[in-house]
Amino acid sequence: MQLLTEEQTMVRDMAAGFLEEKAPVSALRALRDEGAALGYDKALMGEMAGMGWFGMLVGEEAGGVDMGAMAAGLVAEEMGRRLTASPFLSSGVLSAAALCAAGEGDWAAKIASGEAVVAFAADEHGKHEAGPITTRAEASGNGFVLSGAKRFVSDAVGADRVIVPAMTEEGLGLFLVDPSQDGVTTRAFATVDSRNAADLTFDGVQLDGAARIASGEGAEAAMASALRTGRAVAAAELCGVAKEASERTVAYLKERKQFGITIASFQALQHRAADLYTRIQTTEAAVAAALTAIDEGSDEAETLSRVAKAKANKTASLAVREAVQMHGGIGMTDALDIGLFMKKARASIEYLGDSACHADWLLREAGI
Repeated sequence: MQLLTEEQTMVRDMAAGFLEEKAPVSALRALRDEGAALGYDKALMGEMAGMGWFGMLVGEEAGGVDMGAMAAGLVAEEMGRRLTASPFLSSGVLSAAALCAAGEGDWAAKIASGEAVVAFAADEHGKHEAGPITTRAEASGNGFVLSGAKRFVSDAVGADRVIVPAMTEEGLGLFLVDPSQDGVTTRAFATVDSRNAADLTFDGVQLDGAARIASGEGAEAAMASALRTGRAVAAAELCGVAKEASERTVAYLKERKQFGITIASFQALQHRAADLYTRIQTTEAAVAAALTAIDEGSDEAETLSRVAKAKANKTASLAVREAVQMHGGIGMTDALDIGLFMKKARASIEYLGDSACHADWLLREAGI
């Protein structure tokens, strides 16, 4: 079990209590059934911002609470337990980390206060890859002309701005783009876990010089910071999904009877439950190590964030598959929440890289 400081324990417990009351799994069902375009409750997002969650990675000078990645991970884990629908990961973590690393305090402050949602357009391909980036921003007068496309941009629907990485004559640039302006086409769709996402196309979008928030090595560093923080916090959310699915399944095993006895007494099921428990514990340790490394600015942060995401992907996948199987036929129906946990796991595993993506990177770094 992860050892937390008094402050971290308070953050986790407050998040758990708030989300259990305001954003349980039933709230996700309601949003799904009504076909909410945003996929989340904007008023509830405002309450979360009021509690400081969207400012956890934002400095106090910009209106944030500057509590770091570990605190964000603890909140994300509790969100994972309840399948909470929120732009927390996309805006409050990915974009906030990028803006802060780029020194763009105004929009970071808007994220922290809940005034704005800023999406992060990292991908151009069918699977998550940080590069190569083909979207280009050509210099034009005092500004740029942006052309290209980004795929699977989480929470792009309703976003006030989108951070778009694009290549310039000076190397990588990060651009803050208004998705409602001329030349931007948004193809919105719902992901399997009932969240909003979109493919964005940029056709000669005119940007002024102020739209570029980082360039060259600064842009590369800001993007790397956003992605490593995002994947570590996403791993924490997946850990929450795995924990909740496992606990619900164990509770079911203790209630369900066959041949007059509870199926929790079946040794084969005990072994499977015990194996999953140990996997969750080691995953939790990997996630904690990654989040701590990010907060400490460790040189190992990039590697540990990829290890954490790869491991959380596998553990969450196993947890939801075991949950469905151990619940039997009813586990495949919408009558139980287990299917919602499986959908969440499937979507989150792909987001910011599946296990193969990160394993490939780790092997390349090791020279294998």
